[in-house]
Amino acid sequence: MNRKKQFILDLDDVGDRAAAPAGSTYYDIYSLREILSPRELLKHIFRYSESTVLVYINDSFRRPLFVSVLLRLMSRGRCFSLDCNGHRKNITFFNIIGFASKFAIDYLRSKKVVRNAENDEREIKYKYASIANKQLRIDMSASPVYMRTDLKLGLTAGGSVGHIAGVLNNLDCFCATPIFITSDNIPTVRDDIEKHIVDAGPDFRDFTEVQFLHYSAIFFNRSLEILSGAKPSFIYQRYSLGNMSGIMLARHFGVPLALEFNGSEVWVSRNWGKPVKYGDLLERIESTVNLAADVVVVVSRPLKEQLVAAGVEAGKILVNPNGVDPAKYSPGIDGSKIRNKYRLEGKTVIGFIGTFGMWHGAEVLAEAFGKLLAKRPELRHKTSLLMIGDGVMMKQVRENLNKYDVMKYATLTGIVPQSEGPEHLAAADILASPHVPNPDGSPFFGSPTKLFEYMAMGKGIVASDLAQIGEILDDNHTAVLVEPGNSDDFMHGLEVLLDDKNKRESLGHEARRVVVEKYTWKEHTRRIIEKLKERCGA
Repeated sequence: MNRKKQFILDLDDVGDRAAAPAGSTYYDIYSLREILSPRELLKHIFRYSESTVLVYINDSFRRPLFVSVLLRLMSRGRCFSLDCNGHRKNITFFNIIGFASKFAIDYLRSKKVVRNAENDEREIKYKYASIANKQLRIDMSASPVYMRTDLKLGLTAGGSVGHIAGVLNNLDCFCATPIFITSDNIPTVRDDIEKHIVDAGPDFRDFTEVQFLHYSAIFFNRSLEILSGAKPSFIYQRYSLGNMSGIMLARHFGVPLALEFNGSEVWVSRNWGKPVKYGDLLERIESTVNLAADVVVVVSRPLKEQLVAAGVEAGKILVNPNGVDPAKYSPGIDGSKIRNKYRLEGKTVIGFIGTFGMWHGAEVLAEAFGKLLAKRPELRHKTSLLMIGDGVMMKQVRENLNKYDVMKYATLTGIVPQSEGPEHLAAADILASPHVPNPDGSPFFGSPTKLFEYMAMGKGIVASDLAQIGEILDDNHTAVLVEPGNSDDFMHGLEVLLDDKNKRESLGHEARRVVVEKYTWKEHTRRIIEKLKERCGA
């Protein structure tokens, strides 16, 4: 039997595939399902000398029973968890017994958690929602409270990181310095902002949706302790699945709730993943919290239209596109270090940054790049593709690059810290935003953070003419716009800017002017405060 060195499962996107030991087999959470069919699983059982799961924190990784059993099946030797601080912990047979016992206990307790969540949702609907019709006044001398309740831990980059830091870092331009209550550290948030981390605890890690519902209660109770009776000016919550703590805290103190709603996670799970358990309850919670909030902040008109159709008052919804810090993202940033690192000197570089989500179209860009070099082979040694980030569509990106035999002309950096994003974008000459329509034909509801970062960098942009992207960018004025999802059209857009340096520079200059004038995080935050004042008074 051919025994490989090591089986590695990167559960929390904290590892580096390129740094894996030679001879090891590396799976991330996006590719894990490939080996879970019985036929494929048999090829891996007991084939490795040891197995390791890479996690953010050793004692709080998701689905510990499933993961520990999988690791045990992979290896005849030792099994470990390895966290992002380099701490390694053995996973023994006795650990598995403990995980199994905890699984059984949590299963028996889960019905009570769901029942309590149903009761909380009914109370919000029939008691708290009516308060939203009253005139709540804001004391701007008191600190607002920003609540980040998402249980996705260990994020180092991405649109949510940029948005959270963008709002938090600018709130005290218009009111008192905020208090940040969060499930985890968020990079680039100012150090002088008071921060409290609320741990989800050890319960229900094998039952994702139940853990979300349980965390809502934990977050509310812990927030009460943190604030110790001090009345905030208002509550701002970035909504996460099943979490009602924001409206409950706002009504406890008698202050307004501004709810940031970035789309239905229940819808996303049904259309781009595995449908969530308790979908009907979680959908009711989404609806009830939106109805009860005093202000609902969304990033696009389609999101507002969805909420209005669901009965949310149009007048309390603020359409507020994402933004950028133009001091951190600017044409003056030096990208030579990144060019040297990836041997991009002397080349025209096409750049992309993102989390490689289903809607980002990274695979379309890879296809367009392959077609470009197939059509114009003279570009092969003077053009390079720089793709920054990682995520669920990375496998398709690799397949498309290999299909056209252009992988050697592309650089896939993996995830880079948010603070390093600007210098990576500075290494590019052209920036690509190849977003694709929603698979069910519904309106695209996103407001890509990368779009505003690209504009602030003053680079030539090729982008999909899709919903808000096509509204903010002006074809042949601030970008080259192409048909969404059409790799041939995207290829032609890239050709235009590759062949005309003056055009990409003029487009970049105008894009920078527009974003500085209209789409900074400071302006984004000002609009939130003004909407709260309009609705609630100050």
